[in-house]
Amino acid sequence: MSIWQRFLYLIGLRPKPGPRTYELTESLHTSLSTLAEHEGRPEDELIPDLLAAGLTQYYSSDKAWKQWLSLTPREKDIAALTCLGFTNRQMANKLGVTLNTIKTHVRNVLSKFDVSSKVKLRQKLNGWDFSAWTHWL
Repeated sequence: MSIWQRFLYLIGLRPKPGPRTYELTESLHTSLSTLAEHEGRPEDELIPDLLAAGLTQYYSSDKAWKQWLSLTPREKDIAALTCLGFTNRQMANKLGVTLNTIKTHVRNVLSKFDVSSKVKLRQKLNGWDFSAWTHWL
C-alpha cells in the first residue's frame, strides 16, 4: 500500500486498506467480454484503456459545457444553428441580421470553443441536443 493510500485510510477517506475492488454488473461484464473478444485483448488489459477514454470524454464534455456557458445568447443561437447544418446566409435570413453580423458571431463562437472551423465545432458538440432550435427549420 502506498503512503498516499495509507494516509487516506488513516484519515477515514478509505474504508479499508489495500487495493480497491469493484463489482461489475452482468450487463457491463458482458459488454466488456464482447469488446475484449472483438479486439482480441484480455479484459484486464482493456479496462485501463476504457477508463482513460471515459475520463477523457468526461473532461472534454465538461470543458465544452463551460465554453458553452461563456457564449452570449446570440452566440448560442449561432452555435446551435451551425451544428444543425445552417449556412451563414440561412442564419442571417432566419435571424434577420446581416451576413457580416453572422460571420462575427461565428468567429466569436469558434474562438470561445478554441476550434478553427465550423466542422470542428460540429465534431466537438457532436451528440448535443439542439432540438430547441429546430423551430427555425
